[in-house]
Amino acid sequence: MFKILVSDPMAEAGLAILRRGAATDLRVGLPADELRRVLPDYDALIVRSETKVTAEILAAGARLRVVTRAGVGTDNIDVAAATERGVLVLNTPGPNTIAAAEHALALTLALLRHIPRADASLRAGRWERKAFVGRELHRKTLGILGLGRIGREVAIRARAFGAELLVYDPFVPPAAAEAVGARALPLDDVLARADIVTLHLPLLPETRGLLGARELARMKPGAYLVNCARGGIVDEDALADALHGGQLAGAALDVFAQEPLTASPLFDLPNTVLTPHLAASSEEAQLGVGIVAAESTLAALRGELVENAVNLPGLAPGALAALHPWLDLAGQLGQLLAATLDGPARELEIGFQGDSAAINSALVGAAALRGFLAAAVGEQVTLITARVVAERRGLAVGERFVRGGRDAAPPAPGLRVAAAAPAGAADGHEHTVAGALDEAGRGRIVAIDGFPVALDAGGRLLLVAHRDQPGRIGAVGTLLGQRGINIAAMQVGRSRVRGDAVMIVTLDDPLPRPVLEEMRAITGLSHAHYVDLGAPPPNGAASEPRDEE
Repeated sequence: MFKILVSDPMAEAGLAILRRGAATDLRVGLPADELRRVLPDYDALIVRSETKVTAEILAAGARLRVVTRAGVGTDNIDVAAATERGVLVLNTPGPNTIAAAEHALALTLALLRHIPRADASLRAGRWERKAFVGRELHRKTLGILGLGRIGREVAIRARAFGAELLVYDPFVPPAAAEAVGARALPLDDVLARADIVTLHLPLLPETRGLLGARELARMKPGAYLVNCARGGIVDEDALADALHGGQLAGAALDVFAQEPLTASPLFDLPNTVLTPHLAASSEEAQLGVGIVAAESTLAALRGELVENAVNLPGLAPGALAALHPWLDLAGQLGQLLAATLDGPARELEIGFQGDSAAINSALVGAAALRGFLAAAVGEQVTLITARVVAERRGLAVGERFVRGGRDAAPPAPGLRVAAAAPAGAADGHEHTVAGALDEAGRGRIVAIDGFPVALDAGGRLLLVAHRDQPGRIGAVGTLLGQRGINIAAMQVGRSRVRGDAVMIVTLDDPLPRPVLEEMRAITGLSHAHYVDLGAPPPNGAASEPRDEE
């Protein structure tokens, strides 16, 4: 049974799901030294924002395969170090989206209407209506920095208040802003025009300190700033100066560069609203995050692909079902290609035909590379580590896209994987395999070394390169029959009569190595290779690890 450590608070409903599928320990508040000591016993670690999953922590996880952040941000996890070690990093971006969007708007309204100060005044026995005359969100210009899940929900709700919307997000096309009734502009233009600026960006090297003294000075005089995204995006000292000097009318923050926050120049300013990282802290969000974290962690441990994987390349929500057949086919093509080589390859090219966006070239390419490497390396290769392992072994990996001419219809989607042997090697020419999906969505191999074939992407395959001459097929069949190996199907791909050809024999039985060597001794056969596309490669990485492994 899997063992899972939960080191931060988690909803009981999520813990119940975990306990039904794994041995689960809840140990909140572990010091780093204690976490390093106990982690070698666990297959997965689930955290929120309190636990810092550093490279040192990851190195201690000898069995660790999954780290899950029960929340959106992963800035408390060293994702690069996890990727290097082949550890899958998950987050749960969906369940707390509404809570975070509502909290951003709640802070905006509290700031505009002076609600915290008015409440404190009344509780102190004063009735100061004229002191707390506020401003409306209606007809104000709201600048949204970051149009991800939360930014979109803020935009939808702000439109209901009658606000005009401006958006800055360098990774979102203008059409996406227009879809929520907003106008996309450069950062400086949004800052200069917005009455209220609300942040919904991740904390990345390029966003850290994004709003410093210069940017705050660019904001419209008397504007408001709201940050429910991540601490560190705003320079808090510069913000305090802008508030104190009157450049900004107010600011509301839920996140801070250092948390927990116990001292700050913002505490002494009357025109601030500050909350202790509460945006995702609704009962509904906590329940949803716990459930999604539990279910996705167990699914990942079972070897299933999950859509909320942070360090898998470019997996869009909802794309997984359509992508699975391409991932399987790519892995089998890579495995087949590796079996046709007599030595190491110096470079690998992964070709995509047709609409590569429909088959996610980054992830499908990683699957092909994993299939190619898995039989040759003495370590587990996963979709996460495939490119890292290739780089470490000096294997150059390229991509090629064929989308059709300007006036021609795009070709049907397909894959082609090619490998070149080192210069001077005995088998120094390029080998290729190509595949596509049939109308039923099943993987098919359509070419080997340029010869057209048509066979299912699976099963035990014997590949024989030979001259197309009488007797070659008979010699292969005779030897297999003499050794008790049954033939399920056979076909020949050739470019011309009595020219070079490739014979593909599908076998019902495994082909022992001694029989393969006998096959290679038959006169007129230049190469003979065997691969079982229905079994994991030697290091067990044809699929992600499963329960029985």
